[in-house]
Amino acid sequence: MNNRCVIPVVKSPRDYQAFRISPHDTNRLAIVFDPTTANFSLTLCVEIFDIGGKTPPNRHNLAVEMFFVLKGEGRASCDGKTVSIGAGDSILVPPTGIHLIENTGKERLYALCFMVPNEDFVELIRSGTPVELDEEDLRVLSRSDALVAC
Repeated sequence: MNNRCVIPVVKSPRDYQAFRISPHDTNRLAIVFDPTTANFSLTLCVEIFDIGGKTPPNRHNLAVEMFFVLKGEGRASCDGKTVSIGAGDSILVPPTGIHLIENTGKERLYALCFMVPNEDFVELIRSGTPVELDEEDLRVLSRSDALVAC
């Protein structure tokens, strides 16, 4: 029997640190958990794509990357195969898969992004330019954009 007490780490969207990896990127990454806070080699962030925004094609040698679309519409490509994506869709990218995601909708695209193991992903994100999450981002991430008046 394990007698140690594990206290969960709780964060809200106002706690997330957001970055653009490169100054001209059309997407931002808001770090939710990283190896330091998770005590495990994983990265969880929210990737926010501006209208028309996309990631550059990229690949990871060891990591599995998974995206879960929270809001918006786009396209995901991996090794030459392209699919349309929207809220509720999941994409799993195996190690070495050359992939990209792009926003094809008329509003921002929001996706949870999980990477296991971290493979220096959070270090790459933090090496970028810090940015603020705006009110639209905070509404989406706190799901207050989904509330309907009675």
